[in-house]
Amino acid sequence: MKQVRKPAVAGLFYPSDKTELKELIDSLYINTNAEKKSFVKGLVAPHAGYIYSGLTAANSFHQIKEKSYKRVYIISPSHREYFPGVSIYNGDAYDTPFSELQVDVEMRSELTSSGRFIFSGIEGHRAEHGIEVELPFLIDAIGHVKIIPIVMGDQRKEIVDELANRLSFLLDDESLVIASSDLSHFYSKKKAYQLDSIVAERISSFQYDELQSDLDDRICEACGGGPIVAMMKACGINGYQKSEVLHRSDSGDVSGDNNEVVGYLSAVIYQ
Repeated sequence: MKQVRKPAVAGLFYPSDKTELKELIDSLYINTNAEKKSFVKGLVAPHAGYIYSGLTAANSFHQIKEKSYKRVYIISPSHREYFPGVSIYNGDAYDTPFSELQVDVEMRSELTSSGRFIFSGIEGHRAEHGIEVELPFLIDAIGHVKIIPIVMGDQRKEIVDELANRLSFLLDDESLVIASSDLSHFYSKKKAYQLDSIVAERISSFQYDELQSDLDDRICEACGGGPIVAMMKACGINGYQKSEVLHRSDSGDVSGDNNEVVGYLSAVIYQ
């Protein structure tokens, strides 16, 4: 029997009606104006409700709009359950209000064929929103593409490094890697800006090892810090070592509450 992961936050984080969803995504693209890069290999995109982080996410997906990829690796943190290692969805597809996206089972097998920490499973995929919220943007930008949904239950450096190294062997001209991450949580707007600027500077300077150290030392915060580092390292090994932060925002920009905000960032890795 075909195993399809049904949406968990449609109607909460983004519209469940496909017409309304399409109209919202189109409206978000209106305010994206960063120059599009020719050879894009990696993206950082936030994963909050579209009302809060949708504009920032749109700036990432604008970079690949109408480009062509055969497969997309999407790496998310696990917000709702802890498990050791990295879980790649063991089913056949992820469903969205637009349509299903098929899992690239061949690449899943390649990723899980060796190493200590990467496995095929349901862990991290049941109610996790970090992958799900990226998918409507992805379909809108490039149409139907095979995906490899990856959730990190543990973001220790040795696990990040194993994922990055395994990915680096599999990336080709037809592959894209997306790191799904928000930044600091529930600080004042001023403090959040200071913390998030550290992440932004490390990404802009393509310093993934330094970003890993900063995260480990708690100098900055990103719930998907491990996914960001793994994505950057895998891209870097393959010669994609240019990066640009495209847009930054926080929840206070929408809510008006600047006492406890969540930070968002979009970025592109290219050649």
